[in-house]
Amino acid sequence: MQNKKVKMLVEGAMMIALAYVLSLVKVWQMPNGGSITAGSMIPILIFAFRWGGKKGILVGAVYGTLQFILGPKWSFHIVSILFDYVVAFAFLGVVGFFTKKDDKLPKAMMGVTLGITLRFIAHVISGVVVFSMYAPESQSPLLYSMIYNGSYLLPELIISLIIFALLYKPLKHARIV
Repeated sequence: MQNKKVKMLVEGAMMIALAYVLSLVKVWQMPNGGSITAGSMIPILIFAFRWGGKKGILVGAVYGTLQFILGPKWSFHIVSILFDYVVAFAFLGVVGFFTKKDDKLPKAMMGVTLGITLRFIAHVISGVVVFSMYAPESQSPLLYSMIYNGSYLLPELIISLIIFALLYKPLKHARIV
């Protein structure tokens, strides 16, 4: 039992570090935060897939906190800190609730899609509350936030789905939970 906990902690730390390194490889950077990366969400998604949703949510929240501490700061508003970092990345862990050893790829892909969609919703909430001042006068802050965050998260979703699908078969055999 103790060995399994140590293995989970070490793997969580490694996945957080790998996700952070991949987040530095930016294909495209948005002007006020957000970017298209080289699959930076994949390590967190893999961890959640292997260890389950609760542990995946925790590792995602730790990763989001690390992103805030080490990354560029776009806002110090409490809503931004929570919803753009801690909550948004914690949502990636929900993939762990969608997968069991006998599940097929489509169910896992639904989990990945839901996790990233929930991350999108968290960023939209932050955008409406904190960044609404950037919305053009003719556009609602909600629509502005949805367009802004969708412009980088939709490509990130596609990249993540492709990479996760390619890794699914070996991951299925390595699932812990």
